[in-house]
Amino acid sequence: MNTLKFLKMHGLGNDFVIVDARSSGREGGRRGEPFLNERRIRWIGDRHRGVGFDQLALIEASGDGDDADIRLSFFNADGSSAGACGNATRCVASLIAGELGRNEVSLRTPAGRLEATRLGDGRISVRMTAPELDWRAIPLAVECDTNEVPLDHEGLPRPVAVSMGNPHAVFFVDDVDLAERHGPALERHAMFPDGANIGFARVNGDGSIRLRVFERGAGLTLACGSGACAALVAAVRRGFSNGTARMILDGGELEITWNGKGPVIMTGPVARAFSGEIEFADMDDTEWDR
Repeated sequence: MNTLKFLKMHGLGNDFVIVDARSSGREGGRRGEPFLNERRIRWIGDRHRGVGFDQLALIEASGDGDDADIRLSFFNADGSSAGACGNATRCVASLIAGELGRNEVSLRTPAGRLEATRLGDGRISVRMTAPELDWRAIPLAVECDTNEVPLDHEGLPRPVAVSMGNPHAVFFVDDVDLAERHGPALERHAMFPDGANIGFARVNGDGSIRLRVFERGAGLTLACGSGACAALVAAVRRGFSNGTARMILDGGELEITWNGKGPVIMTGPVARAFSGEIEFADMDDTEWDR
């Protein structure tokens, strides 16, 4: 029987299982496989048979010569890897800041080195990567202006495409609940070779932005940090925002800032839910693939 310790955290209800591989390790898996393989990640992510999460965040020691405090990688509930997860980054940043006894920490992620700050009010601010706006980098299936992607779907307006280390398409609409209806089909639309996070955004009269995001590999979530960053970038590009906005998500609010170039800054609360241990029995492939 193998045991895996974990911590459950969330940012505005966007929930994560966090595994610290610096202490628990990644080995000891079935038949010599890595301890966290795709089947086990899917099992942990199952909200009925496992723990349940929107993403799993894996903390590892930084490599020799790396200028980051830790390395961090992300996995979706379907077992696939994710290039970025803003709210999970903020959650882990709060842990590392507490561990190191300082307010400034750095994290090496698949999207690059990110810097995070623990503010006096307990919120965590992270400098996300600069957005990628070229169609090849997102990526899209065809060459186009990413500020108005030629994607015509059931009368929806054409979206803005942005990469925040993972691909996003943002639709500006009056009814953000369209995310529930259209998210599943658009997530795997042929325009997005690697799939995409699908955001539905409404710009309010006070400059705030109401947002719902159907996340690639996770579905509709209470909050999506990288999606909020992408939506603010899209709003700036369309001329709907001056560069700072209060993002209103199902689970709460984030503050996002982007000045038209360079990193996107995301600030918001994080919370610990509980810690626990998972015991993995020596199940056969059929059991793991449920």
